[in-house]
Amino acid sequence: MAPAGAQDAQRSECMAISQAPRATPVSLRQAAADTDEVAITYGGHSTYFIDTPGGVRIATDYSGAYQIGRLPDVVTMNRAHSTHYTLFPDPRIPHVLHGWRDDGQPAHISERIGDVFIRNVTTDIRRYYGDYSGTDMIKDGNSIFIFEVAGLCIGHLGHLHVKLDDSHFAAIGRLDIVMVPIDGTYTMSLDGISDITRRLHASVVLPMHRFATPLEEFMQRIGKDFSIDVRSERTLKISRETLPATPTVIILEGV
Repeated sequence: MAPAGAQDAQRSECMAISQAPRATPVSLRQAAADTDEVAITYGGHSTYFIDTPGGVRIATDYSGAYQIGRLPDVVTMNRAHSTHYTLFPDPRIPHVLHGWRDDGQPAHISERIGDVFIRNVTTDIRRYYGDYSGTDMIKDGNSIFIFEVAGLCIGHLGHLHVKLDDSHFAAIGRLDIVMVPIDGTYTMSLDGISDITRRLHASVVLPMHRFATPLEEFMQRIGKDFSIDVRSERTLKISRETLPATPTVIILEGV
């Protein structure tokens, strides 16, 4: 059975163009031309804030510990550890999206909120904190979230514990920007996450969940096809037209 999210192909432009050449389809070119930039701000740990041209603010892997600017309109969560979710979010947040379901079934998220379409692809997670053997897993307990806005396909891999297979990559589709955990221990090995990063081949890679991982180790593993761009600011403003021509790892301040 395909991961949750595969059934959204008819609604997702990113899935529809995942097997196409890198040239931008007319619909996406028009969308990008008609809108402003998306702002992506590093909050901390695995939390990025995404501000859309239409004024929607999204916070990823939201625990409430990191807050920059106004309260988000949408929060996405994963339940691997309490640093990636809260069961008591601020009640003023109108859209709280869990990457899991309490009944053991796969979470299925497919929502248009303002100018952004949000969907998920589920993956398995380890059941207990500190058990890194991979022998005790919760099926579909984690979600990769994908945000489609202003002609951009933005993915957040969440607290990823497992290698992705062909069905996962098919359900994810094409990503222009991907947020990748690079701790090398609590989520996946650096070799494992580097393999996934290379296969996704997004134009922009935004590391997260870093801890003390040397950036040089991650860059060495993902290969010479990726450039590195270390920024002194916490926010990246980007549009379809300003994506780098060469796949680039962008290190925002605080990562």
